Amino acid sequence: MREYQDLLECIVNSTEKQAGDFQKTAELATELLCQQLAVTYVGVCMLSCQEDQISSIANYGPLLPAIYSRPTPSDCPDYITELKNKCLLDVSDVDQDLRVTEIADVYFKPKGIMSSLDVAIRINGHLEGILYLERTFAASWTDSEIHIATHVADQLALTLATHNAYEKDERLTLLLSADEESEQMSMLINLKTDLVEYVNQAHEFISGIPKHQIIGQSFKRLNFFKQNPEQANFVLEKVSMGSVAKGESLIVREDGRQYWLRYSIKQFITERGNHYALVKADDISEEKQYQAKLEHLAWRCGLTGLYNRSYFNKELEHCQSGQLILIDLCGFKRFNDTYGHKSGDALLIEMARRLKHFAHVNKTEQLARVGSDEFAIILPMLNQMDMDYIIARLYSQLILPVIIGREQIQPKPALAIVDIESVGDSFVPLACADIALQYAKKKQTDKVQVFNNALLNSFKEDTQIERDLKTALRGREFELYYQPIKDLKSKKYIGAEALIRWHHPKKGVLYPGAFIHIAEQTGLINAIGAWVLEAACRQLNLWQHHQVNISMHVNVSARQFFSDNLFKQVWNLMSRYRLQPGSLILEITETELMEDIDYATKLCIELSELGVGLAIDDFGTGYSSMRYLKQFPISKLKIDRSFISDLTVSKESREIVSAIIAMASALNISITAEGVETKEQEDFLSEHRCHQAQGFLYSPALRESDFNQFLFKSNPGMVH
Repeated sequence: MREYQDLLECIVNSTEKQAGDFQKTAELATELLCQQLAVTYVGVCMLSCQEDQISSIANYGPLLPAIYSRPTPSDCPDYITELKNKCLLDVSDVDQDLRVTEIADVYFKPKGIMSSLDVAIRINGHLEGILYLERTFAASWTDSEIHIATHVADQLALTLATHNAYEKDERLTLLLSADEESEQMSMLINLKTDLVEYVNQAHEFISGIPKHQIIGQSFKRLNFFKQNPEQANFVLEKVSMGSVAKGESLIVREDGRQYWLRYSIKQFITERGNHYALVKADDISEEKQYQAKLEHLAWRCGLTGLYNRSYFNKELEHCQSGQLILIDLCGFKRFNDTYGHKSGDALLIEMARRLKHFAHVNKTEQLARVGSDEFAIILPMLNQMDMDYIIARLYSQLILPVIIGREQIQPKPALAIVDIESVGDSFVPLACADIALQYAKKKQTDKVQVFNNALLNSFKEDTQIERDLKTALRGREFELYYQPIKDLKSKKYIGAEALIRWHHPKKGVLYPGAFIHIAEQTGLINAIGAWVLEAACRQLNLWQHHQVNISMHVNVSARQFFSDNLFKQVWNLMSRYRLQPGSLILEITETELMEDIDYATKLCIELSELGVGLAIDDFGTGYSSMRYLKQFPISKLKIDRSFISDLTVSKESREIVSAIIAMASALNISITAEGVETKEQEDFLSEHRCHQAQGFLYSPALRESDFNQFLFKSNPGMVH
């Protein structure tokens, strides 16, 4: 050992070690060991078993690629355990020593190492790194070599400990300085003595109390505990149980000023086992003032002065009983479009005035405008007789004419009533009211609907359908059926309407009426509509490839039509499937088309330029005019089946159908009759020069294979 004394003193007395520079000390040690001992390589690496990492700090010897780095702790657990227990591994021959079997093939042999001496670098018994000496020849390690390697490893451990201590002291000083400069209040409370042992400068700035009056005093003398005892005791109990206590509190300073604190209090235990509470708090007074202003603005409707939906929802959450009334003005959008937004606003203001009077008479302030033309009110719990009387009076007041300018307007309110207690926690009352409102709108006379068990059951079924719809597309549960369209002049079938069917795993085959309205309400209709459109185009491409010359009619919902991406979707499909111009016809209902006339006109022109036809479905049930029909590039009108069904028994239906056919002829628009079921209906349509017809007289909607057979039998030579 005496022969290596100079080496050890050189390391001990080096400026690198005195400064706690572990990197430089390790580099010095590896160089000296490699020069004075009969070794090939010397290196120092750091270990982190918890993070499964190994990092090289220093190495000395012939330059080798980085691929010869030591394996991570998880790759050699037995080797690491041996090193932890024995502190060193003196391996004379890596081929014969079982202690290094895990790393022999992946590290020693590729590197050409035959013997190694690995010494643990430990701090307080924890393995922090390894000092390793390696030879490219097999030989035993002498006692003096092991002794000097062990002493060098100890010196490296001392250097690392010094380095960590310097870093810790520097971090503590930095953190303390930063905390004193912070605008966030910090406080340390000894939970055993109940004394405040530290508070930063921000506390004095926020509370107005100097630090020397706080430090060393019981935390129970703080304003938070004196002014908010219940809240403070709850916080103290929560912290004592080891949980984090968070909250906000209003505190009054000694000078009378008020401020809001948002606090977070957490318990921690020091290395010596002392229990402390760390308090962090921010002055949020400005935030609270701003929030109060925002809430005042946010909770009121600027037009009517009523509360808005956000406020009403907040109040509704706390209501356990009472009657929720939802009021909707039917046809308000059409009124707005016809008379202008100024008149629409005047109508809303008058409705709000009547509702305010109603709320005042019935002693409730829970009245709000919850939508563009929707109002909601909560009445206290009443018996059924009183409730019926009150609702009747409200409805009679709301339907009274309103004078706007020189016009006398007849409001068309629809009312939904929900017993809040009856729906309980299972459903949101406002959602239940929305459901009842849809039924109220469909009524011909008094549009009032009470939410009941029947509607509840219907709602539950719809909810289940909604859940099932979300997986139907992924599960390939949808299929397109095709209903043939007959040309009444040539007697040939010249088109097909694509109709979706849902092969529900439990309910069997479902028709669109069972789920489309739910898809529209939830927004799923866009995904379903996109699937239908692509599936129909793919099938049309196959027919055209086999020389089947028919057109494909595809229904498009209003949400899909006005979704801003229909044109791009159709353009992609037309390009991908190389569809013949005029062979794809999109159908949209008359009422839906009128929702946004300017947008619809622009989109229809763009689609027409792509070679896509546009058909107005269910024609005659909406409110379009001749002017709009001339404006749109319409290629077809489809007469609603309600006019066709009683064609042979109703003079009015015959006159309507004749008028529609004549109008379409004047506009040079093709006309198709839907729902044709009898020969008499067909004869009437042919006589009045209706172009096409579809219905059960010819065929119901068929699967693709059945449809092909139908075409083959009906139009011989069409299907190849």
